[in-house]
Amino acid sequence: MSLLKRRFFARPVLEVAPELIGKYLVHQVGDETLSARIVEVEAYAGPEDQASHARFGPTPRAKIMFGPAGMAYVYLIYGMYDCFNIVTGTDGEASAVLVRGVAVASRSTGSGSSPLPGKTNGPGKLCRVLGITRKHNGLDLTTGVPLGIHDRKEPPPSLTATPRIGVDYAGEWASRPWRWVEAGPR
Repeated sequence: MSLLKRRFFARPVLEVAPELIGKYLVHQVGDETLSARIVEVEAYAGPEDQASHARFGPTPRAKIMFGPAGMAYVYLIYGMYDCFNIVTGTDGEASAVLVRGVAVASRSTGSGSSPLPGKTNGPGKLCRVLGITRKHNGLDLTTGVPLGIHDRKEPPPSLTATPRIGVDYAGEWASRPWRWVEAGPR
């Protein structure tokens, strides 16, 4: 398993987002390693994208989206759910990928591995199961400590592209097929 480097993330969000499907989100928590395979993502492409937090510029909440690439952007929605994003693109040009779903979530210790309890089919649920909170906002994912994105060199999965979820307020931007899901059973 190899940790993804900044050059992977420092590309256009519409290239990075679908390539994250099949990669692993890994969280080191003490002597435990929590790991899950990414199966659903959404792309958010800067200030012109009316569904993006960057549409209002580098506000205190969204300034992390403006770079550098490979940083964690974690924010609160509905006053109760943390959402995990990965900053992409060129410094100064805001973009990020929301990780919406993961599968094969497991906990490993020196004594073995076991499945993680709980559902991971939503951005808030996966953060809860993997222990990702707003305290992780701004972490450099390219260091792998305590969060990182890893490639296990598995064959690329088949993908389905659809419009993003829950962004009806964004007008024509809501219908763009910028959500990718691993095709087939999970």
